[in-house]
Amino acid sequence: MLISPAYAQAAGAAADPTGGIMGFLPIILMFVVLWFLMIRPQMKRAKEHKAMVEALAKGDEVVTQGGVAGRIVKVGDNFVSVEVAPNVEITVQRQAVSTVLPKGTLKAL
Repeated sequence: MLISPAYAQAAGAAADPTGGIMGFLPIILMFVVLWFLMIRPQMKRAKEHKAMVEALAKGDEVVTQGGVAGRIVKVGDNFVSVEVAPNVEITVQRQAVSTVLPKGTLKAL
């Protein structure tokens, strides 16, 4: 036919036992670099955000993840009420608070 059959070659020399470990060294090195450049900083930011959310208190001036700025008037277990204008309150999840502003930033409220 047009295609010739393929045959296995004879067995070569025994493989070097350190070749297997040296083959995994680049993969291990890439994982270590990935850990220090991506995973570890992300875990640190998540830990800082969790501490910030747990420390929310009445009177704190905050910005939500949606960009709404206001002052906290009520704090619950899972939700906070944020006053965004005089006599206008919205309720958002505690996790939706992205930043706590310095006191006096929102002078109009």
